[in-house]
Parts: sequence; structure tokens; C-alpha cells
Amino acid sequence: MGQHEHHAVAPRTVTVAVVTLSDSRSPANDRTGDTIVALLEAAGHSVAGRELVREDPPAIRAVLEAALAGPAQAVILNGGTGIAPRDSTPEIVTPLLERELPGFGELFRQLSFQEIGAAAMLSRALAGVAHGKLLFALPGSETACRLALEQLILPELGHLVGELRKG
Repeated sequence: MGQHEHHAVAPRTVTVAVVTLSDSRSPANDRTGDTIVALLEAAGHSVAGRELVREDPPAIRAVLEAALAGPAQAVILNGGTGIAPRDSTPEIVTPLLERELPGFGELFRQLSFQEIGAAAMLSRALAGVAHGKLLFALPGSETACRLALEQLILPELGHLVGELRKG
């Protein structure tokens, strides 16, 4: 089956949970989370829930486990993927992954490089499958999240969920 056939049988609507990891944002000023939700909804997907959690590993784990146990078919995290001492998202996410999608991080950094140059190497964005659901860990930057959604996630989200449904 070719790409067009895969997309033709893929779900058109995916339910997604959105989690912002930040010590400085609040629900009132989480523009990155707002952008992610707006892009998902504009593409016809539904948002099952939205959380904002401080950058504390036990708190992140708890919110992530709850999101993975909920009705969402995919979870998008934003924040904590850099190299600062408080950036622990990859260390929390990686042990949960049943399968990693290394191409996601590679492509994201390649696209980022085209926009911001060598600073793209600081991103540890990643994606994979956890608890049978898609899991994306994106930077906290609104611009970076827009890039990831528009160029990588939204074009393939239904296809990816369709692949996970195969028996």
C-alpha cells in the first residue's frame, strides 16, 4: 500500500492530550499550549485534555501517566527538551517508550536548522509509542512547536494512529 492509500484509510480525527511543562507559565500565558491546541483543532482533531505542570520529574511523570491512561490517542508535551539543568523531559519520556521514532527528532532538528541554524542541536525533541499511544516531546518554544506540528505531526498524525491500530 502506497502513501496515498495509507492516508486514505487513516483516521481523520485523532484525540490528543496537550501538556505544557514550565516553571514560568500559567494557564493565562501559555501561548505555546494555545498554539498547539489551535493547530490541532484547525486540522480537525480533538483535544481530550490540557495540563500545565511545573518542571519537576515526579509531577511530570504523574501527569504524563494520567494522560497516557486517558482517552487520548496521542500526547504532545512541550517544554523541557533543552540542555538546561531543569530540562528533564527526555529522561522522563524515554523509559516509557515501547518504540521510538528516531526520524521525528532527526527531521525536527533538520527543519529547525533551516530556520535557526546551529542552535537546533540543543533540541532533544523526540517521539515514540508509549502505552500503545503516540507521544511527542517538543521544545517549549511556540515557533518550534508550530514547526513540528505543521511540518511533521499534523501531516502524519492520522496515518501514525492508523498504524498503531493494526493487529
